[in-house]
Amino acid sequence: METLNTEFTLSRLERVISGPGKIAALGEELERRGLKRAIVVTGKSLGASPLLDKVTSAAGARCAGVFKGARQHVPRSVVNQLKAEAERLDADCLVSFGGGSPIDTCKVTAHSFLPGRDLIQIAIPTTLSAGEYTHAGGVTDESTRVKSGVSDPRLQPRTVINDPALTLATPEWLWVATGMRALDHAIETSYAIRHHPLSDALAAKAIALLVEHLKASISSSGVEQLAHRGYCQMAAWFSIFGSMNTRFGISHLLGHQIGPRWDVPHGVTSCITLPHAMRFMAQIAPERFGPIAEGFHLPFDPRNPKPGALACADRTAEFIAGFDVPNSLAKAGVPRAEIDQIVPTVQHELEKSGVVDRPLTQAEIRELLEASY
Repeated sequence: METLNTEFTLSRLERVISGPGKIAALGEELERRGLKRAIVVTGKSLGASPLLDKVTSAAGARCAGVFKGARQHVPRSVVNQLKAEAERLDADCLVSFGGGSPIDTCKVTAHSFLPGRDLIQIAIPTTLSAGEYTHAGGVTDESTRVKSGVSDPRLQPRTVINDPALTLATPEWLWVATGMRALDHAIETSYAIRHHPLSDALAAKAIALLVEHLKASISSSGVEQLAHRGYCQMAAWFSIFGSMNTRFGISHLLGHQIGPRWDVPHGVTSCITLPHAMRFMAQIAPERFGPIAEGFHLPFDPRNPKPGALACADRTAEFIAGFDVPNSLAKAGVPRAEIDQIVPTVQHELEKSGVVDRPLTQAEIRELLEASY
């Protein structure tokens, strides 16, 4: 039996408010924190939606402005625009409303004010990407289409408001794809080198919740649909809890480069890369697949873990195939002749992050991309 020898650092997230109609709590949260000049940050679609009025109305007089320019993969130019707006309005809070793009736009913008100014974020997610639960954010260099990141505990949203009623306008494909992103989080925190018993337990529960509720969250209606979506939101939180301790793996690192290079949403990259990354990890660390098997209700023998680990990869591929989302690079419109372009960048990121037990050769990365094609 292995002796436990771990450390676990908690984030600065202070409060998670969940339930239909909970957007009404936004004004109270701003008041409780003494925040008086909030900017609501969202993208083009939600910026034109009546749902935006629910957010600004809930903020009341404490809403100093609205920024509707958040875009996929967080271009640096958008961050610069939001920073200028925050300076112009003397903002003390950013309220992200939407998916990972506005959430990361707020984080990267807040990072630009450090160390002199701590710009608080309150997150109101409408997808399952779960970026609201981390203190790291990605930003894309538009000239090279290479994505890099910023990370600082002060970037963590302090409050998350999960109101499933605000997710009903989210396009079905996006809701499902970000649900697969949450599945990716849960699986990769489980087989991570730095995995931890707490994140293992929550990851297993996240997988089970997604298996039970993701399909129903798009096929049901009314009160029942809100309930299923609420459980999916809980799964997204569980999937990423402790991720700053465990970190992620190959699937995420491939997605980081596939996404901005060919304009593929990160949820979709998870649909494409996750089963192949799992099969690779089943060769390297099959013994760490126990929580994944538990989430899928699959048998798992720790004395002979490889068959169980491979069964988890197959079940993941089957689960993804049950939804109308792209599950290959070809279906996502990536030109086959171009996939070699990201191999060196992926290898560099793998070496830098140290999330896999051993270095990967460029040939192995190329094989993963070919399998994903």
